[in-house]
Amino acid sequence: MKRAHREKLQLCDALERMAGALPGVDRLECLGAANAIVPLLRNIDQYEETVIFPAYEDAVVSSNANLASTRRLRAEHMEDECFGGEVTEILLAIGHGEAVENPEAIGFMLRGLFENLRRHIVFEREHVLPMIGIVDRD
Repeated sequence: MKRAHREKLQLCDALERMAGALPGVDRLECLGAANAIVPLLRNIDQYEETVIFPAYEDAVVSSNANLASTRRLRAEHMEDECFGGEVTEILLAIGHGEAVENPEAIGFMLRGLFENLRRHIVFEREHVLPMIGIVDRD
C-alpha cells in the first residue's frame, strides 16, 4: 500500500505541475502521464478491492462498525478511472501537438483528478489502513 500510495501521489504531483504550466505544458510529460493514468489506477484499485478492502471489512465487522466506507471507496475507484480516462484523452491530444485552447478548463480537470486521488489516499491512511495494522504516514 505504501508503494501504491507513493505511485498515485507521484502521478498527482505530475498532474499538478502540468496544471500549473498550462498552456506551456511539456508535451512528452503529457504523453507519459496519459499512458500511466488508467493502468496505474486500475492496478492499484484492483489490489485495494481484492486485498485491502476485504481485510478492512473483516476488521470492521468484528468491531460492529458500518461497511459504508468501502462501498464509497469502490464507487470512488470507478469515478476516478472514468475521470482518468477523460484526462488521458486530453493529455494524449496535447502530447500529440494539439493546441491548448482552454487552459483554465484543462487545469480544472487535472486538479479535479489529482485532488480526488489525494483525498482518497488521505482517507485510506487515516481510516482503512490503521484498522488492518498498516501505518502509512509518508
